[in-house]
Amino acid sequence: QVQLVESGGGLVQAGGSLRLSCAASGRTCTVYAMGWFLQAPGQERELVAGISWPGKKTYYADSVKGRFTISRKNAKNTVYLQMNSLKPEETAVYYCAADGTIATIVLDENEYDYWGQGTQVTVSS
Repeated sequence: QVQLVESGGGLVQAGGSLRLSCAASGRTCTVYAMGWFLQAPGQERELVAGISWPGKKTYYADSVKGRFTISRKNAKNTVYLQMNSLKPEETAVYYCAADGTIATIVLDENEYDYWGQGTQVTVSS
């Protein structure tokens, strides 16, 4: 099994920045593609960014391109999401996810095998 633990969420003013981290533990040799999702209140969970194994390819939702950066440090079993110029509508719980078999970028949340508990990001206007 793999456990994912997110950190780095919090309260930030509009236009500010946050850096989320997601640390994997357990059978990390089975962690391949990873992604960050957000779920706003009353909304469906949506993919924000994804990264392949070992990290050469990335994907971003159109709404965050140019502002968010996903990266990973495989030696530390950690994936990051640098979020700049945050907007109030990006207030949500952010989840880290990992796929146990696919190395390329995974867009479908149903394909991910492991999920973190989520970290709250609140952007005030």
